[in-house]
Amino acid sequence: MDPWLWICELSESPELAESDSHAVFQLAGDLTRSIQLRVEQDSESDPESLSLTFKVIAEGFNRHKSSTIWVSDTCPLSSEKPFLPLVLQLLRELISHSPTTRHNSCTKSELLEIKPGPVNWVMDSHSPESFSSIFNLILLTRLFWLCVFDAPSEVGSFFFQHLLGPQVNALTCQGLPVLRTFLVSLGVDTELCIVRAASYALSKWIISKEVGLGNLGLKQLSIASPSHSLGFSYATEAHGLWILKGYFPILSMNVTNNNTSNELHNKIIKFPIVEPKETVLRYALSHQHAEVVVQFEYSVIFHENYIRVNARVDNIRIHVSKLGFHKAQGVENKIADCYSEETYFPSRVQVWVGPEIGSSHVSGLSLGRSTKNEEREIEVTRVLKGNFGKGKVAPRVKARARMSTKRKVKDWRIEQESEGNAAVFNAVLYDRESGQEVTTVKPSHEGFKNVFTKSGGMVFGRDEYGDEVGWRVGREMEGSVLKWRMGGKIWLTYWPNKLNTLFYETRCVEWCDEVDLPLLPTS
Repeated sequence: MDPWLWICELSESPELAESDSHAVFQLAGDLTRSIQLRVEQDSESDPESLSLTFKVIAEGFNRHKSSTIWVSDTCPLSSEKPFLPLVLQLLRELISHSPTTRHNSCTKSELLEIKPGPVNWVMDSHSPESFSSIFNLILLTRLFWLCVFDAPSEVGSFFFQHLLGPQVNALTCQGLPVLRTFLVSLGVDTELCIVRAASYALSKWIISKEVGLGNLGLKQLSIASPSHSLGFSYATEAHGLWILKGYFPILSMNVTNNNTSNELHNKIIKFPIVEPKETVLRYALSHQHAEVVVQFEYSVIFHENYIRVNARVDNIRIHVSKLGFHKAQGVENKIADCYSEETYFPSRVQVWVGPEIGSSHVSGLSLGRSTKNEEREIEVTRVLKGNFGKGKVAPRVKARARMSTKRKVKDWRIEQESEGNAAVFNAVLYDRESGQEVTTVKPSHEGFKNVFTKSGGMVFGRDEYGDEVGWRVGREMEGSVLKWRMGGKIWLTYWPNKLNTLFYETRCVEWCDEVDLPLLPTS
């Protein structure tokens, strides 16, 4: 599927009005039905101001008739960028349909005023073959809302099976330079709208696969490898910071621990018995996705005999967004209110940074100290009761003793490690009662309400991971550009909060990317 290249060729086609092959691009189809992208000339415009209009057509549905489910604004071919209005329109409509969260800080109307300058610059600085991945992402996400919500149900089913399924990788752009440039140019607010809309579409597609697969169970939904989960990720450098971002639907993350693992491996059980409330719970949880931002502060210092590259954790922010399934007004959302407090939470974090593998000119990794996590004092009170003496003659003596002790527990254990030339930063959440890692145990009766932010996320500041780490680079590398790699591995755990259920699980996602490090002395 490469509609952008087809669109770019339209401006060079003088026979557009007479050639059906240049007027229709089939996005998906079988023997009788199809979803098409059709272009038509404006019949009222004169030849010097020719303009085009794009339409999305559902062909073969509704008694084998064709129906138009979307129409674009006019695109003037006389303009230097005739198809820029098309891209901007799709972006605005994608943002307007992006699922909301309970903690949105800005309104959609503020984001709909997309400035054409950044989009135009990305289109100019990249070839049509490169920009096609961005256009496919925008178009496929917009088609999801058109076919699934604004078209008859049979069009939505056809879209999942014949268009979204075969082209699902278009919604999982990771590490592409054009994606990084595009999202950074539009700004973080627009970036969140795009990735949340795509994550919601991915979640719905995975749910549809679960329903279609039936007896294969949830384990079969781990369709992505740990190093390439479905979602978005990229790394960039800005103002002395290395920034690594990752956006992943919960369902695309690999299951590492849950209470149904034995059933999933049992091939005899085709239809595990699940309570209705647990079914609704899993459906609610399936619309959540992880948003992770890792920032390293770095510096390059030139010494007489070597160059020192320093880095330290500036910030790690983990947020779990609930896309379209949260408290709201109306009767239809009463069921959602019962599950609005149920969410995944970060239970283990591992991030690392270092030179690319095989860098012989980099050596001497020096780790900083590991800071101690704050210890909380918990007072434990025990009351002992006893009776002494029997019978009616001898008096009976009652005794009561109260014992109070204090013990110190750690919620998070934070430390530094090394793996080759990479510095590894770990944070592990422990269960207060058992003292074991949360990712490996069943839920205890004591929750973690005071450990996370109000929205259920987690923020690690620079003061929690210790001093900076450093590498020594040979002075002969001055003036060159090195590749520096970053990676993240995040565990998210669900324990019942207010719902009385036995279901719990932990999921994990891992990804990495690289940035350029110029070794240029500055004043």
